[in-house]
Amino acid sequence: MSTDSVDGGQAETRPEIEVTEDAAEQALSLLENEGLDDDEAGLRLFVQQGGCAGLSYGMRFDEEPDEDDTIYEHHDLRVFVDPASLKYIEGSILDYESGLQAEGFHVENPNVVSECGCGESFRT
Repeated sequence: MSTDSVDGGQAETRPEIEVTEDAAEQALSLLENEGLDDDEAGLRLFVQQGGCAGLSYGMRFDEEPDEDDTIYEHHDLRVFVDPASLKYIEGSILDYESGLQAEGFHVENPNVVSECGCGESFRT
């Protein structure tokens, strides 16, 4: 279970993106249901234009990272982040919440200065 970025020894120079154990377990289960190899495939976390506050998070499974991705590994889950998204979500924590009001993945982002009322989009 590594919590270090996979970057050839340059982890100190880049901000970390953390993944909680609950989030990793849920993502790995979904990855397995998709029939993807968790040794190569991973969860892509990205930022896209959209929502009333300007930016929103996106997630999908990719079979392998892109050449310029930053790759993090937490609790056996590989997380791929493209360079453009990294500047918006550096230092974030990906968590999985389950409760009466909502269930799903949630990004705790220290770079957010405001969010829309529904919490689906943000501004840095």
